[in-house]
Amino acid sequence: MSAREEVLSRIRTALGERRPDVVVPRDYRTADERPAEQLREVLVDRLEDYKASVLHCGPDEVGATVAAALDTGLGAGWDPASVVVAPGVPAGWRPEGATEDDARPAVELAAFAATLTGVAVAIAETGTLVLDGSPLSGRRAVSLLPDCLVCVVEAGQVVGSVPEALPRLDPNAPLTMISGPSATSDIELQRVEGVHGPRTLVVVLVS
Repeated sequence: MSAREEVLSRIRTALGERRPDVVVPRDYRTADERPAEQLREVLVDRLEDYKASVLHCGPDEVGATVAAALDTGLGAGWDPASVVVAPGVPAGWRPEGATEDDARPAVELAAFAATLTGVAVAIAETGTLVLDGSPLSGRRAVSLLPDCLVCVVEAGQVVGSVPEALPRLDPNAPLTMISGPSATSDIELQRVEGVHGPRTLVVVLVS
């Protein structure tokens, strides 16, 4: 008997006779009755608590507000060529002169100072932005490697809770869930930002 067969034999012995599958109730709340304005307020509160910056604008002001968001994340005088944009981001949102992601090797994305993307959904209760790998969200490397991430969240994308968000998402998509700037407190309980992703998160919330 090989080592593999022995391990599998022990597992079968430990499991014994297979029990019938148990039906688990999935009657989670999938609709939030709070007004949309209140959900946006909760989202902003969570994002700011996570040390993200939030800028508000109307549908016709996204481009100018994205520029202000880049001022916030990079400082005045930033170079448009240092901003990489997810390929599905509308032209009206993009800074003139920004670089569209063209599936270049992921390591080259680290040379950009900032990224601009949309989101698939935003979860108010957890302050989480979900990117799904679509053209609007961009591939995962685009949102993780540059030091500053600017995400545009449209009003209809804000939901109350995780169970409400999940039906909107493709479970087979490469989901990236972002709750504030990347940070860790593993070493001596000191918060260090920018360890596993962007050091700065700026959200443009379209109302």
